[in-house]
Amino acid sequence: MLNMETLQKETKKQIGQFVAEDFRTAAIFSNYGIDFCCKGDRTIEEVCEKNNIDTNELLGKLFEVGLQKSDQAIDYKSWPLDLLVDYIEKKHHRYVEEKIPVLLQFLDKLCKVHGERHPELFQINMLFKGCAGELASHMKKEELMLFPFIKKMVKATLNLQTIEAPQFGTINNPIAMMMQEHDNEGERFRQIAKLTNKYTAPEDGCNTYKVTYAMLDEFEKDLHLHIHLENNILFPEAVKLEQRFAR
Repeated sequence: MLNMETLQKETKKQIGQFVAEDFRTAAIFSNYGIDFCCKGDRTIEEVCEKNNIDTNELLGKLFEVGLQKSDQAIDYKSWPLDLLVDYIEKKHHRYVEEKIPVLLQFLDKLCKVHGERHPELFQINMLFKGCAGELASHMKKEELMLFPFIKKMVKATLNLQTIEAPQFGTINNPIAMMMQEHDNEGERFRQIAKLTNKYTAPEDGCNTYKVTYAMLDEFEKDLHLHIHLENNILFPEAVKLEQRFAR
Protein backbone atom coordinates (compact mmCIF):
# COMPACT_ATOMS: atom_id res chain seq x y z
CA MET A 1 0.00 0.00 0.00
CA LEU A 2 1.42 3.41 -0.96
CA ASN A 3 1.62 6.07 1.75
CA MET A 4 0.15 9.52 1.08
CA GLU A 5 3.52 11.28 0.70
CA THR A 6 4.76 8.76 -1.87
CA LEU A 7 1.43 8.85 -3.68
CA GLN A 8 1.45 12.64 -4.04
CA LYS A 9 5.05 12.62 -5.24
CA GLU A 10 4.48 9.91 -7.84
CA THR A 11 1.34 11.52 -9.28
CA LYS A 12 3.50 14.52 -10.28
CA LYS A 13 5.99 12.28 -12.07
CA GLN A 14 5.91 12.15 -15.88
CA ILE A 15 4.95 8.85 -17.49
CA GLY A 16 8.05 9.06 -19.69
CA GLN A 17 10.18 8.98 -16.52
CA PHE A 18 8.55 5.75 -15.36
CA VAL A 19 9.27 4.10 -18.70
CA ALA A 20 12.81 5.51 -18.85
CA GLU A 21 13.56 3.97 -15.46
CA ASP A 22 11.94 0.60 -16.28
CA PHE A 23 10.64 -0.13 -19.78
CA ARG A 24 8.45 -2.94 -18.43
CA THR A 25 6.05 -0.22 -17.21
CA ALA A 26 5.31 0.55 -20.88
CA ALA A 27 3.02 -2.50 -21.00
CA ILE A 28 0.98 -1.12 -18.09
CA PHE A 29 0.51 2.25 -19.80
CA SER A 30 -0.39 0.52 -23.08
CA ASN A 31 -3.05 -1.57 -21.31
CA TYR A 32 -4.67 1.65 -20.12
CA GLY A 33 -4.45 3.24 -23.59
CA ILE A 34 -1.86 5.79 -22.43
CA ASP A 35 0.69 7.01 -25.00
CA PHE A 36 4.02 6.78 -23.16
CA CYS A 37 6.31 7.63 -26.09
CA CYS A 38 5.06 10.67 -28.03
CA LYS A 39 3.19 12.08 -25.03
CA GLY A 40 5.53 10.96 -22.27
CA ASP A 41 5.76 14.48 -20.81
CA ARG A 42 2.36 14.22 -19.08
CA THR A 43 2.12 13.45 -15.37
CA ILE A 44 0.33 10.48 -13.83
CA GLU A 45 -2.13 12.96 -12.36
CA GLU A 46 -2.91 14.44 -15.80
CA VAL A 47 -3.47 11.14 -17.63
CA CYS A 48 -5.57 9.65 -14.83
CA GLU A 49 -7.81 12.71 -14.70
CA LYS A 50 -8.18 12.88 -18.50
CA ASN A 51 -8.87 9.15 -18.94
CA ASN A 52 -10.91 8.66 -15.76
CA ILE A 53 -8.40 6.17 -14.34
CA ASP A 54 -8.03 5.39 -10.64
CA THR A 55 -4.64 6.85 -9.66
CA ASN A 56 -4.03 4.38 -6.82
CA GLU A 57 -4.81 1.44 -9.08
CA LEU A 58 -2.43 2.60 -11.84
CA LEU A 59 0.40 3.44 -9.44
CA GLY A 60 -0.09 0.12 -7.68
CA LYS A 61 0.38 -1.78 -10.94
CA LEU A 62 3.46 0.31 -11.81
CA PHE A 63 5.06 -0.42 -8.43
CA GLU A 64 4.28 -4.13 -8.76
CA VAL A 65 6.32 -4.16 -11.97
CA GLY A 66 9.22 -2.51 -10.13
CA LEU A 67 9.20 -5.23 -7.48
CA GLN A 68 9.50 -8.00 -10.07
CA LYS A 69 13.06 -8.93 -10.90
CA SER A 70 13.74 -9.41 -14.59
CA ASP A 71 16.91 -10.06 -16.53
CA GLN A 72 15.14 -8.72 -19.61
CA ALA A 73 14.71 -5.19 -18.24
CA ILE A 74 17.38 -3.12 -19.98
CA ASP A 75 18.56 0.02 -18.21
CA TYR A 76 18.91 2.22 -21.30
CA LYS A 77 19.16 5.31 -19.11
CA SER A 78 22.57 4.19 -17.81
CA TRP A 79 24.05 3.86 -21.31
CA PRO A 80 26.54 6.43 -22.65
CA LEU A 81 24.82 8.63 -25.24
CA ASP A 82 27.06 7.56 -28.11
CA LEU A 83 26.23 3.91 -27.37
CA LEU A 84 22.52 4.71 -27.29
CA VAL A 85 22.80 6.53 -30.63
CA ASP A 86 24.54 3.53 -32.22
CA TYR A 87 21.91 1.19 -30.77
CA ILE A 88 19.01 3.25 -32.14
CA GLU A 89 20.61 3.35 -35.59
CA LYS A 90 21.57 -0.32 -35.78
CA LYS A 91 18.49 -1.74 -34.05
CA HIS A 92 15.56 0.55 -34.82
CA HIS A 93 16.58 2.40 -37.97
CA ARG A 94 17.68 -0.85 -39.56
CA TYR A 95 14.43 -2.54 -38.50
CA VAL A 96 12.37 0.20 -40.18
CA GLU A 97 14.45 -0.01 -43.38
CA GLU A 98 14.01 -3.80 -43.54
CA LYS A 99 10.29 -4.00 -42.75
CA ILE A 100 8.93 -1.11 -44.83
CA PRO A 101 9.43 -2.70 -48.30
CA VAL A 102 7.83 -5.96 -47.16
CA LEU A 103 4.82 -4.24 -45.61
CA LEU A 104 4.30 -2.03 -48.65
CA GLN A 105 4.28 -5.10 -50.88
CA PHE A 106 1.84 -6.98 -48.64
CA LEU A 107 -0.51 -4.00 -48.25
CA ASP A 108 -0.64 -3.47 -52.02
CA LYS A 109 -1.51 -7.15 -52.44
CA LEU A 110 -4.27 -6.97 -49.81
CA CYS A 111 -5.80 -3.93 -51.51
CA LYS A 112 -5.94 -5.80 -54.84
CA VAL A 113 -7.34 -9.04 -53.43
CA HIS A 114 -9.51 -7.87 -50.51
CA GLY A 115 -10.02 -4.14 -51.13
CA GLU A 116 -13.52 -4.53 -52.58
CA ARG A 117 -14.83 -6.26 -49.43
CA HIS A 118 -12.61 -4.29 -47.02
CA PRO A 119 -12.25 -0.71 -48.32
CA GLU A 120 -10.48 0.34 -45.11
CA LEU A 121 -7.38 -1.38 -46.54
CA PHE A 122 -6.90 1.48 -49.00
CA GLN A 123 -6.76 4.00 -46.14
CA ILE A 124 -4.42 1.77 -44.13
CA ASN A 125 -2.16 1.46 -47.16
CA MET A 126 -2.19 5.23 -47.71
CA LEU A 127 -1.36 5.92 -44.06
CA PHE A 128 1.51 3.42 -44.01
CA LYS A 129 2.94 4.79 -47.27
CA GLY A 130 2.94 8.24 -45.68
CA CYS A 131 4.66 6.81 -42.62
CA ALA A 132 7.29 5.05 -44.77
CA GLY A 133 8.22 8.26 -46.60
CA GLU A 134 8.32 10.42 -43.49
CA LEU A 135 10.34 7.91 -41.45
CA ALA A 136 12.94 7.57 -44.21
CA SER A 137 13.44 11.35 -44.24
CA HIS A 138 13.31 11.55 -40.44
CA MET A 139 15.99 8.90 -39.89
CA LYS A 140 18.27 10.45 -42.50
CA LYS A 141 18.12 13.83 -40.71
CA GLU A 142 19.02 12.14 -37.44
CA GLU A 143 21.89 10.17 -38.97
CA LEU A 144 23.39 13.12 -40.86
CA MET A 145 22.72 16.02 -38.51
CA LEU A 146 21.61 15.30 -34.95
CA PHE A 147 23.34 12.04 -34.05
CA PRO A 148 26.83 13.10 -35.26
CA PHE A 149 26.62 16.22 -33.09
CA ILE A 150 25.66 14.18 -30.03
CA LYS A 151 28.63 11.88 -30.63
CA LYS A 152 30.85 14.92 -31.10
CA MET A 153 29.76 16.28 -27.71
CA VAL A 154 30.42 12.94 -26.02
CA LYS A 155 33.91 12.71 -27.54
CA ALA A 156 34.73 16.30 -26.57
CA THR A 157 33.59 15.62 -23.00
CA LEU A 158 35.81 12.56 -22.71
CA ASN A 159 38.81 14.46 -24.12
CA LEU A 160 38.11 17.63 -22.08
CA GLN A 161 37.76 19.65 -25.29
CA THR A 162 35.47 22.46 -26.36
CA ILE A 163 33.22 22.36 -29.43
CA GLU A 164 31.97 24.92 -31.91
CA ALA A 165 28.29 25.79 -32.04
CA PRO A 166 26.53 23.69 -34.70
CA GLN A 167 24.99 25.16 -37.85
CA PHE A 168 21.52 24.58 -36.41
CA GLY A 169 22.31 26.92 -33.49
CA THR A 170 21.32 24.79 -30.52
CA ILE A 171 20.44 21.13 -30.26
CA ASN A 172 16.96 22.14 -29.12
CA ASN A 173 16.11 23.09 -32.71
CA PRO A 174 16.52 19.68 -34.42
CA ILE A 175 15.16 17.96 -31.31
CA ALA A 176 11.95 20.01 -31.51
CA MET A 177 11.61 19.01 -35.16
CA MET A 178 12.25 15.32 -34.43
CA MET A 179 9.72 15.28 -31.58
CA GLN A 180 7.06 16.89 -33.76
CA GLU A 181 7.67 14.24 -36.40
CA HIS A 182 7.43 11.56 -33.70
CA ASP A 183 4.01 12.97 -32.75
CA ASN A 184 2.92 12.83 -36.39
CA GLU A 185 3.86 9.15 -36.75
CA GLY A 186 2.35 8.28 -33.38
CA GLU A 187 -0.96 9.77 -34.53
CA ARG A 188 -0.72 8.02 -37.89
CA PHE A 189 -0.31 4.65 -36.20
CA ARG A 190 -3.19 5.35 -33.83
CA GLN A 191 -5.35 5.68 -36.93
CA ILE A 192 -3.92 2.45 -38.39
CA ALA A 193 -4.57 0.58 -35.13
CA LYS A 194 -8.17 1.82 -35.13
CA LEU A 195 -8.77 0.89 -38.79
CA THR A 196 -7.34 -2.60 -38.26
CA ASN A 197 -9.39 -3.17 -35.08
CA LYS A 198 -6.13 -3.35 -33.12
CA TYR A 199 -4.52 -5.52 -35.81
CA THR A 200 -7.24 -8.16 -35.79
CA ALA A 201 -7.66 -9.73 -39.24
CA PRO A 202 -11.28 -10.33 -40.37
CA GLU A 203 -12.70 -13.85 -40.49
CA ASP A 204 -12.35 -14.00 -44.27
CA GLY A 205 -8.73 -12.83 -44.09
CA CYS A 206 -6.11 -15.06 -45.74
CA ASN A 207 -2.71 -15.87 -44.25
CA THR A 208 -1.16 -12.82 -45.92
CA TYR A 209 -3.85 -10.69 -44.24
CA LYS A 210 -3.00 -12.10 -40.81
CA VAL A 211 0.76 -11.84 -41.36
CA THR A 212 0.47 -8.23 -42.55
CA TYR A 213 -1.57 -7.19 -39.51
CA ALA A 214 0.85 -9.00 -37.19
CA MET A 215 3.76 -7.17 -38.86
CA LEU A 216 2.00 -3.82 -38.50
CA ASP A 217 1.45 -4.57 -34.81
CA GLU A 218 5.14 -5.43 -34.37
CA PHE A 219 6.15 -2.33 -36.35
CA GLU A 220 4.10 -0.09 -34.06
CA LYS A 221 5.59 -1.66 -30.92
CA ASP A 222 9.12 -1.16 -32.27
CA LEU A 223 8.25 2.44 -33.17
CA HIS A 224 7.00 3.07 -29.63
CA LEU A 225 10.27 1.86 -28.11
CA HIS A 226 12.26 3.76 -30.76
CA ILE A 227 10.44 7.03 -29.97
CA HIS A 228 10.63 6.42 -26.23
CA LEU A 229 14.41 5.99 -26.32
CA GLU A 230 14.77 9.31 -28.13
CA ASN A 231 12.06 11.46 -26.53
CA ASN A 232 12.47 10.33 -22.93
CA ILE A 233 16.17 9.44 -22.69
CA LEU A 234 18.46 10.51 -25.55
CA PHE A 235 17.07 13.98 -26.25
CA PRO A 236 16.82 15.24 -22.62
CA GLU A 237 20.34 13.98 -21.85
CA ALA A 238 21.74 15.54 -25.06
CA VAL A 239 20.21 18.91 -24.06
CA LYS A 240 21.86 18.63 -20.62
CA LEU A 241 25.20 17.79 -22.24
CA GLU A 242 25.04 20.83 -24.53
CA GLN A 243 24.22 23.05 -21.54
CA ARG A 244 27.46 21.94 -19.85
CA PHE A 245 29.43 23.25 -22.83
CA ALA A 246 27.52 26.54 -22.66
CA ARG A 247 28.64 26.97 -19.06
